[in-house]
Amino acid sequence: MMTRAALCIWILSAVICVGRGHAIVKHQAEQDTVVDSRANTASLVNAANKEFVFRLYRKLAAHADSQGKNIFYSPFSVSTALAALSVGARGETHQQLFSGLGYNNTLLTQENVNQAFQMLLNRANEATRGFISWGTAVFVDNKLKPQPEFLETLRQSYLADGFNVDFTNTTDSANTINEYVKEKTNGKIDKLVSNLDPSTVMYLISYIYFKGQWANPFRPELTKKDMFNVDENTKIPVQMMNMEDELHSYYDQGINTTVLQLPFNNSYSMLLLLPDDMAVLENDISRGHVTKWLKWMRPRTYDLYVPKFSIKTSYSLKDVLAGMGMTDMFGDRADLSGIAEGQKLAVSEVVHQATLDVDEAGATAAAATGVGIFGWSIRHIPVLKFNRPFMVIITERNTENILFMGKILNPKME
Repeated sequence: MMTRAALCIWILSAVICVGRGHAIVKHQAEQDTVVDSRANTASLVNAANKEFVFRLYRKLAAHADSQGKNIFYSPFSVSTALAALSVGARGETHQQLFSGLGYNNTLLTQENVNQAFQMLLNRANEATRGFISWGTAVFVDNKLKPQPEFLETLRQSYLADGFNVDFTNTTDSANTINEYVKEKTNGKIDKLVSNLDPSTVMYLISYIYFKGQWANPFRPELTKKDMFNVDENTKIPVQMMNMEDELHSYYDQGINTTVLQLPFNNSYSMLLLLPDDMAVLENDISRGHVTKWLKWMRPRTYDLYVPKFSIKTSYSLKDVLAGMGMTDMFGDRADLSGIAEGQKLAVSEVVHQATLDVDEAGATAAAATGVGIFGWSIRHIPVLKFNRPFMVIITERNTENILFMGKILNPKME
């Protein structure tokens, strides 16, 4: 009988003749068809990723461990890690992963998903010019002999770094993983791994780091002490940033929520959502809302107040993902034979950590966003004050890809 080992995932010349000319034209047409096909499947994967954002949020918000706490996570990091895991999954385990991620379109194969992530990650890393870094890494025990195809797919499609470690030495291997993550997130996440299961044979990590500077920074001299209303009975002191400028906003009457866009000095923005009723917003928010807001936002001058804060979140996603139908990978029914033959593998844990720092200059994190503005006017200027629970979304304005999403109940809660 094979023993079960633990797999952990942490959320890282000229034409010479007419005949040859026709052949070249035909070959070019075939290449164009391949490119179009890949773009189409990438679009399907991208659409599924956007839906996954809100399904995962609702599961996190409903989980007992999240009650009364801030929520902040990177859906893109989670979906990247699970898509990478699906490379080695087979049978029902693979079907559950694909269904949970929303890749259950009959047109999508594992190869399609791999190509889509390769395209997304390469484009993002090329376009972001250093203010975003993301990728994956796999740490493999010296005794495990992974399938070469599995490692090569992770390297090519998920930009994975690969490392051999001795997981029987739990302290050294944990330190190796933590130092790697610390470097990739510029020190924002410095202790991803604390207690290693001695039966661990592989760690799969997905990481993302974002550092955005507001297009127009807040002026530090305008930051003053103010009160934040956590609930009807609780007020806490915060450092409230202030600016007056023309900002794009939208009031969504359907869910009674004010949406404000704070742009970074790139193609990304932070959306700040101030609802009349947080429960209504959480239950109803969808991919379609974000598309509508970005399309119909209009400029308006505000006297804006946003708290300066730093938060850090940590999640065990085992129960959450099981609740989304991804159950087999955690137990005896797990089929991860695409990772390695001859050894029974199962996922022991899926852990996700994220941080968000918002100040006058911008936002930083292993998930982050930011904005800032200046302005003047002699007219009456409406005050928009984020002095009660609000939501944040960090998104790319053109593709509407969401890097981070969260709910700020208490800016001073770790």
